Amino acid sequence: MSIRNAVNASDNGTAPPATAEKGGRIWAIDAMRGVALVAMATYHFSWDLEFFGYIEPGTVATGAFKIYARLIAGSFLFLAGVSLVLGHYPVFRARSFAIRFAKIAAAALAITGVTWFAFPDSFIFFGILHSIAAASLIGLVFLRLPALLTLAAAAAAFAAPFYLRSPVFDTPALLWVGLSETLPRSNDYVPLLPWLAPFLAGIAAARIATGFGWFDALRTDGSARWKMLLTTAGRNSLVIYLLHQPLLFALVYLFSLGFPAAKPDPVEAFRANCEMTCRKQETAAICANFCGCTLDKLMEENLFEPLNAGKIDINTDERIARIAGQCTVDAQAKE
Repeated sequence: MSIRNAVNASDNGTAPPATAEKGGRIWAIDAMRGVALVAMATYHFSWDLEFFGYIEPGTVATGAFKIYARLIAGSFLFLAGVSLVLGHYPVFRARSFAIRFAKIAAAALAITGVTWFAFPDSFIFFGILHSIAAASLIGLVFLRLPALLTLAAAAAAFAAPFYLRSPVFDTPALLWVGLSETLPRSNDYVPLLPWLAPFLAGIAAARIATGFGWFDALRTDGSARWKMLLTTAGRNSLVIYLLHQPLLFALVYLFSLGFPAAKPDPVEAFRANCEMTCRKQETAAICANFCGCTLDKLMEENLFEPLNAGKIDINTDERIARIAGQCTVDAQAKE
């Protein structure tokens, strides 16, 4: 989660005519989106601290931080599904949907372009914005279907990566689907599967809530100060998303000029980065064995220092390939 992105895309241009007639927007939906924005900002700030060396490498991509990122991404997608119903059920407003979709898609393309230049090895080709845009189109099919059927589709979308992964989807053109056997490097990878699941769950939840009139209890003036702060943020979340991370990144960068982080031990940094990358595909035990083996062999052959200095290309050097192959076999044998 990285997540690494979040959105007003969860709004989908949604203040339906029925809502306006009964007292305006549902403040609670905007407030929940505002809470998600605060959570997103704290995660991104932690990512910035890691990038500049103030916290251990791999911190925000593992453990509780990893769960935190997924919860944030899931909340935005769920709210996007809810808002799609609020804005376009029972009457689909084509112009409103098209405008909102165009804004989300344009922002997603902008993020891809910017990160391509800033982080070419891990640019964002299908992040939270891309996922919400794609899910919004698919969600139109489910707007008028029974809620239970939509929930069943959500369950299927969630389960798909566990059962349908195939090397066919390893081609770059299909990585956005989420069924590849090899996970791509990206600062924010939110593929269609399984992330369509919370979006569809949001549609189903909103259909059920609408049927029982549960939203009426949340349709208040939202005039309390804390409500106003959160709802204002929620109504402008796309702008906040686009601006907050460059601002936070710049602030941490400026701080680092005056108070640079202590340089990490290169051996421990290598081990941490190796295990973080490995754990995307293997168990913690295999990764610990593999990275320990790799580090030992690099030291034995006096390759660690030139590798750490960037004098060796890990993608083309046969010595690195040989060590990686040997250590893969050894690590799997010990499992």
